[in-house]
Amino acid sequence: MLRSRVRMKEYSHPPLEEVTLPAVMQALSDPCRIAIVRTLLEGGELACNGVPLDISKATRSHHFAILRDAGLVATRVEGTRCMSSVRKEEFEERFPGLLELVLQHEK
Repeated sequence: MLRSRVRMKEYSHPPLEEVTLPAVMQALSDPCRIAIVRTLLEGGELACNGVPLDISKATRSHHFAILRDAGLVATRVEGTRCMSSVRKEEFEERFPGLLELVLQHEK
């Protein structure tokens, strides 16, 4: 019997030295994306569906992709789940104080 190999999705993350402040600000311009970043900052690493949002799966994936492309979020595959976290230490070094402002933003 032949077993087919299922290829796991791999995510790419930009080096933070290549991330620009305008790209980050654009990523944070959407309330859903701010909610994602806040939830991850408060809860640590979570599965993508562990972030409480009332949006479709496709829209959720789109928002996570924008956050990854802006260097804010790192995602890794763990079994069938995609686990995401904020690149907090790296991001704080590149843009000091910005994540604290995201946490202070009123819901």
